[in-house]
Amino acid sequence: MNARHVLVLALLGLMGVYVAWFGKQPVPVAELLVFALPPLLLAFGALRGMRTAAFWAGVLALAWFSHGIMVAWSRPPERGYALAEVALSLVVIFASSLPGLRARFGGKKPKA
Repeated sequence: MNARHVLVLALLGLMGVYVAWFGKQPVPVAELLVFALPPLLLAFGALRGMRTAAFWAGVLALAWFSHGIMVAWSRPPERGYALAEVALSLVVIFASSLPGLRARFGGKKPKA
């Protein structure tokens, strides 16, 4: 399994967390559009091999991480969802950065 597949699975998992978390609201349309739709669209883009999808997933994952930490700290009843959001956002950050890290640090150094 390569980094792109891990990224897609993490984005779909994050979308699932948001649907389970916010789907209980009386009218969850706004929450689902703001939270669940971006990971779904980015997962489709990453699955198609769009490099910008991985970049934007990494950028948005920083916001998802911050949101999860803030909710886990301030709202104990929602802590489980928030910690799942934190864990999956870290996977998204790592999976979106891995190809660049491999390109930068994975090759053999030229001999002097």
